[in-house]
Amino acid sequence: MAGRIKDEDVKAVRDAVPIDAVVSEYLQLKNAGGGNLKGLCPFHDEKSPSFQVSPSKGLYHCFGCGEGGDTLAFVMKLDHLSFTEAVERLAAQAGITLRYEDGGYANTGRQQGERIRLVEAHRAAALFYVEQLGGAEAEIGRAFLAARGFDQAAAEHFGVGYAPAGWDHLVRFLRGKGFTDRELITSGLASESRRGGAIDRFRGRLIWPIRDITGEVIGFGARKLREDDQGPKYLNTPETPLYKKSQVLYGIDLAKKEIARTGRAVVVEGYTDVMACHLAGVTTAIATCGTAFGGDHIKILRRLLMDNSTAEVVFTFDGDEAGQKAALRAFEDDQKFAAETSIAITPGGMDPCELRLAEGDAAVQRLMDERTPLFAFALRSMVARYNLDTDEGRVAAVDAAVPVVAAIKNQALRDRYAIRLIGMAGIGTQAEEQSIIRRVRAMSRARAAGSGSTGNRPQYGREGGGRGGPYAGGPDRQPAGPPMQNSPRGPRLDLRSPAHRVERELLKLALQQPKLVSPAFDAYGEDEFTGPPYAAVRRLIAEAGGVEAADADYLTRVRDAAPDDTVRSMVTELAVEPVMHKAPEFYAGEVLVSVRLNAVKRRLAEVHGKQARLAAQGVRHDAAEMVASLGESWALEQYAQRLRQSGAAGL
Repeated sequence: MAGRIKDEDVKAVRDAVPIDAVVSEYLQLKNAGGGNLKGLCPFHDEKSPSFQVSPSKGLYHCFGCGEGGDTLAFVMKLDHLSFTEAVERLAAQAGITLRYEDGGYANTGRQQGERIRLVEAHRAAALFYVEQLGGAEAEIGRAFLAARGFDQAAAEHFGVGYAPAGWDHLVRFLRGKGFTDRELITSGLASESRRGGAIDRFRGRLIWPIRDITGEVIGFGARKLREDDQGPKYLNTPETPLYKKSQVLYGIDLAKKEIARTGRAVVVEGYTDVMACHLAGVTTAIATCGTAFGGDHIKILRRLLMDNSTAEVVFTFDGDEAGQKAALRAFEDDQKFAAETSIAITPGGMDPCELRLAEGDAAVQRLMDERTPLFAFALRSMVARYNLDTDEGRVAAVDAAVPVVAAIKNQALRDRYAIRLIGMAGIGTQAEEQSIIRRVRAMSRARAAGSGSTGNRPQYGREGGGRGGPYAGGPDRQPAGPPMQNSPRGPRLDLRSPAHRVERELLKLALQQPKLVSPAFDAYGEDEFTGPPYAAVRRLIAEAGGVEAADADYLTRVRDAAPDDTVRSMVTELAVEPVMHKAPEFYAGEVLVSVRLNAVKRRLAEVHGKQARLAAQGVRHDAAEMVASLGESWALEQYAQRLRQSGAAGL
């Protein structure tokens, strides 16, 4: 069981690892202005980027789903880590040795979180397999690679290795590194033998390390080499705490930067195809690992492509019947991309690896250049199933293809494909053509009406800022278990109210640029903030020492003072959301005055109401109270007048 990490070490990790560097490992970030960065949220599906990162504050917040927090919260939420595991992972990246309250250190093995241990076991296994590839027994593996055009440099670049044919070579090696049989079985590196011990899962096979988007080895793919091997052609790591095949793309760690830079991803079918494409210059190639391309894979690519209208996903499939069926399955997911999708069918049933071997690197690049839009391929494949020489065949082809065309979300593109369908089916009369176009449009409208979609518009100004963050408390409150469930959203604040808008702006300035509103802000009371969550944030700022005491740890103190995840998430949201003015130094005084004026107006309304009640009761009974009330209203009106004339100087 991991001990509690010392608070000063947690702070050192937070300070040492920039949040934008961590987030950029998972998604593409672009300039959002005001020193912030934006991208597609990794926690929910959205069409336009509402996920913002503030490097200067070390915080992120999604204005679409409400997720937010610091670097540790991001890693915990996205990789399903405990607080301790997240600190350990980032500490390892920063080269920081962690100390625990019981006096232990991070490198003592027993104290590390399970996930970190499994990652380290995979890292050690990958090095073991690479070393084995150079041995005499691995000659068959080296021959396999050479026969497919891969030399030693290529094997090293992709980390290809070899698993010895014995029962427990890797197990004995990892035991020597301090790993237990239970850890090796849990990681999928070993299987349980009939006697209850651990034996190697991969034996006598060529090995490819499968890495996550950050580059950590989380699993392996193993290719059969010998005829006497009774196992499947490819054997992958089973589902483990690290490895979920539906969420893994082989080669994503190598391809992600080029995918983000070029706006194109190439999806191939196997490990050797990825290698061939990269070596041929198509460095955006990736592949699924023993499963069909699906929704979780799409989410990974969308975060890298940013759903840019110029982005493209190219699927490559063999030209045989199975390849065409796979392409049609890909078409079913096409509409989940805003990017254009295309298909590259390899000639003669060859895969990209075979094509490179037969015709060279240029042929692989040419394959990508000659790709076909996936809509066109799907439509052509569907129509080709019918006998277009007969009226019955043409009608059946149109009936089958109209729903496909109607599913195209881009209206201009949808109409063009409706016209293309008419040509493919050989429809002759103008009346028939118009009928088909009307059918496509009507079905498209029906689909849109039935979806009930409201889009993914950012929702600003929710009480509590949306769902709670993934953990409660700061470094003095370290949960030992997995991230907490999200808190429910509070009621929505009415942002049409000018009072709420200006209160929000003042709190944003107080959190983001406290010097601009200091020391005046510290004299503002909670009652000057009419939105309940805003009043709560004002209270937290006071508990953290106020804006005048703001220093490098100011935001951390404010967030740590929050009583729960909902309020903490509100602080994060306000700390990340851009201020609604390009020159905050001039805007700050205006906002300070607006909030105070609103408070003065509310108090004046209360005083005038009291005066009306006193007058109705008879002034002789409460003469002194009426005089005091009149004096207060006169003073408030004079103060309001001074604020209007002098601005912030009148505060």
